[in-house]
Formats: sequence, C-alpha cells, structure tokens
Amino acid sequence: MSWFEENPAPSLDLIAATGISTDAAIIDVGGGASRLVDRLLAQGFCRVAILDLSAKALEETKKRLGRRGDDVDWIVADVTTWEPSSAYDLWHDRAALHFLTEPADRDAYIGSLTKAVRPGGHVIIATFAPDGPERCSGLPIVRYDPDELASTLGPAFKLVDSKRHDHVTPGGNTQRFQFSRFLRN
Repeated sequence: MSWFEENPAPSLDLIAATGISTDAAIIDVGGGASRLVDRLLAQGFCRVAILDLSAKALEETKKRLGRRGDDVDWIVADVTTWEPSSAYDLWHDRAALHFLTEPADRDAYIGSLTKAVRPGGHVIIATFAPDGPERCSGLPIVRYDPDELASTLGPAFKLVDSKRHDHVTPGGNTQRFQFSRFLRN
C-alpha cells in the first residue's frame, strides 16, 4: 500500500481542470482501495466506475463507502482484457499503467483506453517519474516523463497538461510521480 493517499489532491486538481460536470461518466482504473471515489462522490459526481483486478480491494471500498457506494459501478477485471460496455468522459489511472512492463500488455491497455474513452474525453494517468523508484511493491515498473507517456499512448491522445508530484508513502518514503492529462482526439 505504498501508493496510498488519504487525500488524492493531484488527481482531484487535474479532474477539476478538465471542467467536466458532475454527471460525467468517470472510470478509475486500478482504483480498488483508493480514496478518490470517496472524494468524487462527496463532490457530487454520480456516474463513477472503479475497475480493479482485486475483488477484495473493491469489497473493502464498498464496505467503507456503505450506502454511498450503491450507485458506483464496481468492475472486477484486468484492464488488458476488459471490454468496456459504455463510453466514459474521463479515465483516471494512478499507478496501474506503469506496472505493465511488456509491450503487448501496454498495447492491450491502450486498446481498452481507446475503446472506453469517448472522443473529446479526458485521460489522466499518473506513473512513476524518470527519477522515481524502479520497483513498486517488489515488482518492476516502467517510468515515464509526459512526452514518453504521450508517445506510448499514440496520436489518438493529445497531451494537455502534466505535473510532478512527490508522494510520501505511509512509511515516510518519497516517491516521485508525474501526472499527465490528455484529450482523446
């Protein structure tokens, strides 16, 4: 849980910068135990989906939210094989993509992303920055700067904004992230 943030301020700031309305469809990829859903619901967002590999993480979040989570769309899936059944106005990923170290997995992720986000929709992806850790939770990762991430996503996505963030883990260590915001062409 080194990724854990009680207040996901960098994500919330970038979501606010998109200007989307509270009835926009949002998906949080890899958001199982994240507090982002709590904050989105508190801000009045009403069409939120959470996709995660871990049914246990989603169950814990459902339990934490109680009745507030009744309208959340809970999706247990691997983003690299997931077939979206609806279009989203905003895709949020804080630290899922950087675990995909194989090109085929990244291509599959981008395929799901492209199918899921409507043209004109927004994409926010946070990864470890080039000077961030080389491993997370004992697993290898891929570090990105905003231009490398834009190149990885390809021409269907236009880089709009990026910012660095020094995340202090629950254990007190600093991890350097970069957050990038894109528009789907």
